[in-house]
Amino acid sequence: MGSGPVAILGGGPAGLTAAYQLAKREQPAVLFEADETVGGLARTVVRDGYRFDLGGHRFFTKSSEVEALWREVLGEELLTRPRLSRIRWRGRFIDYPLSVGDLVRKVGPAELARCAASYAAATLRPAPEAQSFEDWVTARFGRRLFELFFRSYTEKVWGVETSELRAEWAAQRIRELSLGRAVRAAVLRDGREVHSLIEEFLYPRLGPGQMWETMLAETVRRGGDVRLGSPVSALRHDGTLVTEVRAEAGAGAIEPGPVISSLPLGTVVELLDPPPPAAVVAAARGLRYRDFVTVALVVRGADLFPDNWVYVHDPEVRVGRIQNFRSWSPWMVPDDERTCVGLEYFCFEGDGTWSADDSALVDLAASELERIGLAPRHLVERGWVVRVPKAYPIYDVDYGERVSTIRAWLEGLENLQQVGRNGLHRYNNADHSMLTAMRAVDNACAGTRHDIWAVNAESVYHEETRAEEHPYRRAPETPATGRALTNG
Repeated sequence: MGSGPVAILGGGPAGLTAAYQLAKREQPAVLFEADETVGGLARTVVRDGYRFDLGGHRFFTKSSEVEALWREVLGEELLTRPRLSRIRWRGRFIDYPLSVGDLVRKVGPAELARCAASYAAATLRPAPEAQSFEDWVTARFGRRLFELFFRSYTEKVWGVETSELRAEWAAQRIRELSLGRAVRAAVLRDGREVHSLIEEFLYPRLGPGQMWETMLAETVRRGGDVRLGSPVSALRHDGTLVTEVRAEAGAGAIEPGPVISSLPLGTVVELLDPPPPAAVVAAARGLRYRDFVTVALVVRGADLFPDNWVYVHDPEVRVGRIQNFRSWSPWMVPDDERTCVGLEYFCFEGDGTWSADDSALVDLAASELERIGLAPRHLVERGWVVRVPKAYPIYDVDYGERVSTIRAWLEGLENLQQVGRNGLHRYNNADHSMLTAMRAVDNACAGTRHDIWAVNAESVYHEETRAEEHPYRRAPETPATGRALTNG
C-alpha cells in the first residue's frame, strides 16, 4: 500500500466523519467533495435566513460511540427536542406513534376489527420465505393492513410496485415491528413504559448542517486538507491498488495510501481507470436510485401545525412528507410571524416532477398544502426548490446480485474501502454511515480488519426502548438566549 495521504471521496456524513477522525489522529488526508458545501443529503440549506433540511434528519442512535461523537462536535448546540408526527390517511390525521383512542376515532372499530382478523389469519398461516416487500409485510401484518397503510405510501416513495421491492429492505428497516408491538405501544403510551417510536430526539440548534459545518471547520483547524468543488474524475489502479485519485476544477491528483469512498457504488465503477470487466460495469449501470425534490415554502403564521413532520399517504396528492422546520428548532426560522415548511416529492431524475420549473413546483406545493388542510394557499409568500439526486438506493429484484458482483471485484483493490449509504448501496441512516467511516479509519490506521459491509447488515434501525433506558430522557436544553424550546 502506498505511503501517501488517505484519500476521502465525498463530504457527506461518512466522508466528513472519516476526515475528522483522521485529523484527530494527525494522519495526513485529503477529502474531495464535488459540491461547494458539505453534508450531502443531510445538509441544511439556507435561503434568506430560512434554514431547511433535505428531508428530516433526527439524531437518534443506539451507538454510544456515535452519540459521543455528536456531543463532542456540537456540545450544548445539540438540543433535545420533542417528537410529534402524524399520518395523513384518507383525509384524516392519525397520531404517530399510535394511540388506541385516536385509532378508534379515525379508523373506526369496524375497520380495526377487519385488520385484526386479517392479522390473525396471517399469523396462523405458514408463509413461504418472503421475496418482496409486499410478501414480507403481508405475512407479518395481514393483507388488510398492508393495503390500508403500507402500499400507497411505499409506492409513492419508491415509484415502483411493492412486489418489486425486495424483502431485505423491510427486514432492515422494520424487522422488529409487529402489530402486537404497535398495539402495546399504543396502549401503554400514556404511561411511557414502552416507546415503540422515540418521543424525543437530538437535533442541532441550526439544523443538521450545523453538525457537518462544525466538523469541517474542526477538521481544517487540525490540518485536514478539504477540497470543495472538486469532483473526482478518475481512480487510476493497477488491479491491486488505487494508485492515483484525480479531481476536476484544478484540485489536482494525489497518489494515495488508503482510499475511503462514500461515492455511489456505481459511480466508483465508472471512475475506475482502466475499467473493470464488462459484467461489473453492467452491474454498476443497473443499480437504481430514488431521487426527490424538496419545496420549502414561507408561510404567514407561526403555528400552522404542531408536527415535526407529517407522512402523507393520500394518493390524490403527490407530496409524500411535509416538514415543519420551526417545530424541529425555532432557530430554523428567522421571523416569529412566519413558518417554513418543506414538502418532499419523490421522483426519478429527469421525470416530470424533477424537470418541472421551480415556479410550477412552488405552486404545486402551495396548492397541496391547502388541499390537505394544513395552510390556505393565500398565506404562502414564497418558496425555493432543491433537487436531490441519488437520495435512496432502491432494493429492486436484481440489486443484491449487482451489489455482490461489484463488491467482489472492488475487494481486489486492497486500499479501497466503501462507506456510507450510497457507498454501500444500503439504506443506512446517518449514524450507521458514520459508524462505517469510523471502522474504515480504524482499518486504515490501526490495521484492524473490520468488515464495513457488516455494519447495520443485521442490526436494525428501529426505535424501541423502555423509558428507563431512553437515551435522551433529560430536561430539554435552553440556550443562553432564553428562547423557549416549544413544539411549534
